[in-house]
Amino acid sequence: MTKYVIIGGSAGGIGAVEAIREVDPAGELVVISDEKVPQYSRPMISEYVSREATLDTMKYRADQFWKDNNVQALTGHVATKIDFAKKMVELDGKQTISYDKLLIATGGKPFVPRMEGSDKSGVFTFTELSSAEGIEAKVEQSKSAVVIGGGLIGVSAAEALVKRGIKVTLVELKDKILNLILDETASDIAEKVLTDDGVTVITGQSVQKILGKQDKPDTVGGVVMTDGTQISCDLVVVAIGVIPRTDLVKDSAVKVNRGIVVDRHMQTSVADVYACGDVAEAHDFLINGNRLLPLWPLAHLGGRVAGYNMAGKQTEYEGGTVMSSLKYFDLPVITVGTVNPQNISDYEVLVEYKPEKTVYKKILLKDGKIEGFIFLGDLEKAGIFFRLLKNSVDVTEIKDMLLSEDFGIVALPEQLRQEMFVVN
Repeated sequence: MTKYVIIGGSAGGIGAVEAIREVDPAGELVVISDEKVPQYSRPMISEYVSREATLDTMKYRADQFWKDNNVQALTGHVATKIDFAKKMVELDGKQTISYDKLLIATGGKPFVPRMEGSDKSGVFTFTELSSAEGIEAKVEQSKSAVVIGGGLIGVSAAEALVKRGIKVTLVELKDKILNLILDETASDIAEKVLTDDGVTVITGQSVQKILGKQDKPDTVGGVVMTDGTQISCDLVVVAIGVIPRTDLVKDSAVKVNRGIVVDRHMQTSVADVYACGDVAEAHDFLINGNRLLPLWPLAHLGGRVAGYNMAGKQTEYEGGTVMSSLKYFDLPVITVGTVNPQNISDYEVLVEYKPEKTVYKKILLKDGKIEGFIFLGDLEKAGIFFRLLKNSVDVTEIKDMLLSEDFGIVALPEQLRQEMFVVN
């Protein structure tokens, strides 16, 4: 019986391998990944398409990593079934691998809605290297593109294509782009930055049909919007979002909500089975409960916690929370925690807006504590606010100075400074 089996070789799987080897240098360890080269940075896909990065620069661990850590890496293979009673994983070729401890780090898969014509050549997603390679091969013969989805992935795709000289139309079903991480004001600022760089932004609509070219009906030639408008294009990128890959645990004893539910040790409801990364619902310290947090650093951290526990070193996951840090079209943005609450009247809101400098800051307070913030254009002090939020520091006495230019660590009372840097 193999001591450790990990399904998924990306951030979570890598973190688990490193943690296991810190505790157990010799236990048999198998990693299964459907990608031939799984140890690349998915957040860098945009840079790959824009030709600012190569596959080699995207790799955050060398190819030698697997050998150096005594890992049997079954790359290019798909885990198709798990028998939890027999503790066995079945692969695509009907090969089976038994396990003592199992980690499911299968990540998320792109959400592609039903659209007539979505099977045409020239339709891509934007979350895996294979998709990026397909786009890269198509870009040279393309002049225009439609990107479906105005969230983080969609804006990232739009930027990459603009840098390659492609005319981009960005389509978002909601009224505002980046609506999950920005409020209306910040979204309007971001949209202006995109349009100033030549992106056509269409909100409140989606694509209902993908058209073929007149001479090549199986190849993308345009799209039809929900209002009937037709837009010509040479490629379509579906960038609506990702959903957890939970197929392997369907109809099993593993508890699943939106993702696989795990405890603070990253263990599932089934003994000896762990999960981490985009497939898992893990602890969020802000809400003191579990939810999906598809963030690259948290996937790696969750993998490390799972790996330690799999190897017998009891470790508790400290948790994360909703956070986005990005810089698209030269606009730096960071958002953390609650930024678009349903009942805004429950919060005290502090705002600073300097349109001439493209600087926008918004802080949401509840019961004297920071519950969330948006910083756009100026991120210099974001780290301080994150510590105040994470440690639930009561800032009532200093709330009037939070957005002042003089605010900083040295401006805090000594007791607050101590509270900020408590190690949870």
